[in-house]
Amino acid sequence: MNPVVAIYPGTFDPITNGHADLVQRAASCFEKVLVAVAGSTGKNTRFSLAERVDLAKTVTASISNVEVISFDGLLVEIARARGARVILRGLRAVSDFEYEFQLANMNRKLACDIETMFLAPDEGYTYISSSLIREISDLGGDVSRFVHPAVEAALRSC
Repeated sequence: MNPVVAIYPGTFDPITNGHADLVQRAASCFEKVLVAVAGSTGKNTRFSLAERVDLAKTVTASISNVEVISFDGLLVEIARARGARVILRGLRAVSDFEYEFQLANMNRKLACDIETMFLAPDEGYTYISSSLIREISDLGGDVSRFVHPAVEAALRSC
């Protein structure tokens, strides 16, 4: 049987401990996990694509079956190109489900051979979002409990 490759897409602006928790969980379930950092997101990102990729690489460096990549365009196209058969999406709360369900159904229509799987982070991370982390940091708050030290340093230097 072929090894199952999963792709975990996101803006990761910045990558949080919640994201890292999902990557760690996925790495124990799949032979390979691609953390796919989106380049063209329609969002006004704090960090450049190269910075987001570098931070994701730093945060996931200790997980041997994880590779961090960047992508532009349709997720299903990069998934196919990299041999991923599973798209991973995180669900922090019920409020995330409607949007994530819509994305999963659209991706299924675009690529019926690629499945979407939802993972829930540890309950200690369910309230963490990148936008909240940016806001706390902007207001001078301590984000050290929510992000890797390299991410905290990057936020301080912005």
